[in-house]
Amino acid sequence: MSVSFEKDIKPMFRPIDVEHMKVYNMPLDDYAYMSDPSNDHGNARSVEETLKDQSMPPGGPYWDEQQLALYSQWKSDGYQP
Repeated sequence: MSVSFEKDIKPMFRPIDVEHMKVYNMPLDDYAYMSDPSNDHGNARSVEETLKDQSMPPGGPYWDEQQLALYSQWKSDGYQP
């Protein structure tokens, strides 16, 4: 079963995380933004890096290995909606 943005990824972003990142023009809850292929999925890759290096969400709680693995699987599955 593939990992989907709507069912698996979007719910991992807390409402406060989504609101905080909108200030930086990073709509974490927007599939089109997160899966945008125009820059080699740069938005999704950038978000993943900030999650891995624990600079997001500010002050935590940070994503655990299982959450990061699910996000990585979403990418591997082809950024399914």
